[in-house]
Amino acid sequence: MTSDHLDKTMMFKVEAEEVNQARDILLAVYAALKEKGYNPINQLVGYLLSGDPAYITSHGNARNIIRQLERDELLEEIVKKYLDVK
Repeated sequence: MTSDHLDKTMMFKVEAEEVNQARDILLAVYAALKEKGYNPINQLVGYLLSGDPAYITSHGNARNIIRQLERDELLEEIVKKYLDVK
């Protein structure tokens, strides 16, 4: 990797279908965490930062559901919603 590579901005694009799936996954996992008495926000942040699925309950198959998409796809959905960007 040359220093020229570090000066360039890389493009990242997620398809619209993946964004809708990301939203559905986040909502399902949020509900499962809440049902089990966890703080869903803390648990999701722990998972997104670490990649460790142990932050997500297996209740309602949430641990398998969240692994259907890469963490970067989930993070993109969160950032878009936070910034209210379509």
